[in-house]
Amino acid sequence: MSPKSSETKEPAAGSARQRPRPGLSTRIVTDDVISDPLAAEKPRFVVDDDRYVGMLWEANSELHARLEAAATLEDAREAVLGYLERTERAVFELDNPAHILEKATIRECIRVFKSIIGPINEKRTEFSALKCLWKLASGRRDELSCEISVGFLMEFIHLFRGVAGNSNIYREQEVMRKGIPEFLRLEGREAALRRSEMLDEMGSTVRKYFKRYPSGLDPEVVKWRKTNRTRIMRHFGASEDDWRDYRWHLQHVIRSADEVLSLVDLSREKAAAVKKARSSGLPFGITPYYLSLMDRNPAIGYDHAVRAQVLPPPAYVDQVAEHREDRGMLLDFMGEHDTSPVDYVTRRYPLICILKPYNTCAQICVYCQRNWELDELLAEDAMAAPADLDRAISWIAGQEGLGDVLITGGDPGIMPDRALDSLLSRLADIDHVYRIRFGTRTPVVLPFRFTDELCELLARYHEPGRREVALVTHFEHSYEITPEARDAIVAVRKKGIGVYNQQVFTVENSRRFETAKLRHDLRLIGVDPYYTFSMKGKRETGDYMVPIARILQERKEEARLLPGLDRTDEPVFNVPRMGKNHLRAWQDHRVVMILADGSRVYEFHPWEKNITPMPPYNYVDVPIYEYLEELASRGENIRDYRTIWYYY
Repeated sequence: MSPKSSETKEPAAGSARQRPRPGLSTRIVTDDVISDPLAAEKPRFVVDDDRYVGMLWEANSELHARLEAAATLEDAREAVLGYLERTERAVFELDNPAHILEKATIRECIRVFKSIIGPINEKRTEFSALKCLWKLASGRRDELSCEISVGFLMEFIHLFRGVAGNSNIYREQEVMRKGIPEFLRLEGREAALRRSEMLDEMGSTVRKYFKRYPSGLDPEVVKWRKTNRTRIMRHFGASEDDWRDYRWHLQHVIRSADEVLSLVDLSREKAAAVKKARSSGLPFGITPYYLSLMDRNPAIGYDHAVRAQVLPPPAYVDQVAEHREDRGMLLDFMGEHDTSPVDYVTRRYPLICILKPYNTCAQICVYCQRNWELDELLAEDAMAAPADLDRAISWIAGQEGLGDVLITGGDPGIMPDRALDSLLSRLADIDHVYRIRFGTRTPVVLPFRFTDELCELLARYHEPGRREVALVTHFEHSYEITPEARDAIVAVRKKGIGVYNQQVFTVENSRRFETAKLRHDLRLIGVDPYYTFSMKGKRETGDYMVPIARILQERKEEARLLPGLDRTDEPVFNVPRMGKNHLRAWQDHRVVMILADGSRVYEFHPWEKNITPMPPYNYVDVPIYEYLEELASRGENIRDYRTIWYYY
């Protein structure tokens, strides 16, 4: 295995990526829609090249003419609506020459366009994309209240092309030129052989990309990490027995930039960020085991997701340090303060609740949604006070509708066996609790925790037909899957306990087939992909965020090529205070605006929308253009992602 090979690059135009403006914590309600009030900020963005404006008008000359001729904004709205309605009717005419798949794209783009220019959505988002387009077309750009970005123009270039039937999603493919694939013109064995050839081509694409993302089980990677382990053990004066003892790792968690620097290379920027985090009192720590997963030389590039998991970017440190005292409410972007009926319990669904008895972890994940709760790594007072835990368990016992309890935190995986045994015993004594889920990242960051004693303890409360115990963990990348992690999973599975993975979809695992490779590798060690979370947060986690369109594209174009057992996970967006919105279900979200910086505003409908009336939630996403610039800076061929604009 050699260092990351150079691939064909097609850098996005423009300067290096300016990280996105994620949502704010303050929420407003306008016309029964809960929103993040980003539109009120109105930052200025400068388009430094008018060629994008020219591309916009070339994309759809009729729309340009209608906008240019409109005397008022409302005239422009009527002109665009008239064009869209006529175009939509034309899709269903007998003599329309467009391919049926292109027609589907036309209808989708028309639906989105109508939503964006709807007056109610302009009111709710406090922004009018139509006004920007009208002012641009009529030569009154100086009248705009804010300059528009290349990202804004690129969104509408693709939308203009889409409604005109020129998305070019399929045009380059042989199937579109002929109209019908060859195998459908044939019958029997000959048809089957042609179909098999077509599937082989798809499969070769999967294999090509998979080779880019080695797992920690690859022999050469195992060899590298053995060298890392030796170096770390020498640093601490540890023995092989020490290395296999999870308690030794907890006692030697690495908490300073200087110690990290003595064991792996860090950029000057990363080292400064870690030092500032420590001086500002932010929790930070890496287990010696997890540090051994980092390549000694970061130029190799395979360990980027491992490093990003624990080494905070400067913007994160600055934001969290600034709000060190008020971070509870400010950084609680999931609104757990508003969904906690009793201390240490969170509830958003009818049959399930979260119990958080232990408020610390073996190491700190930078983008964790509960970082605001952690005062220090491995804090001595992390365990909930007995009286408070009694009240939480008594509350669960009094809620007969609760059958599924997720124990999380913090990370309950590092609780002492005795405390964990007591907790499981008390939950198992509640008749209506039929499932106990154990949420822990220890299989990834501290696999030695899964001793024979712990596995026996978990198995004691797993009674098929009466009560299930399930392990839910958090692998982010194939590079985290190691022989040690595999052995921990196998030990748990041998007790009849299912293991499931919740992945957060970030910049670090969002390249083509990167997450698909993780699913594949997880299944091989006995872990079922469960959820893939669309990354969200606020300014402090902006460096990790990915547009919703990318997770939709990944699900449709990459995961879909895998066998069903490799893609059992569900892509979701966790709506603050409300719960998971399933991104595969069109009824649950829609685009309502495109802002000046190219951000899409999504209206998310609550999971219970067909059961009881609840207000939607407006979310401001990461601009697709900025995300593609980031990929280009990492050596990606942006052409590979060209269909992303048509996932809404």
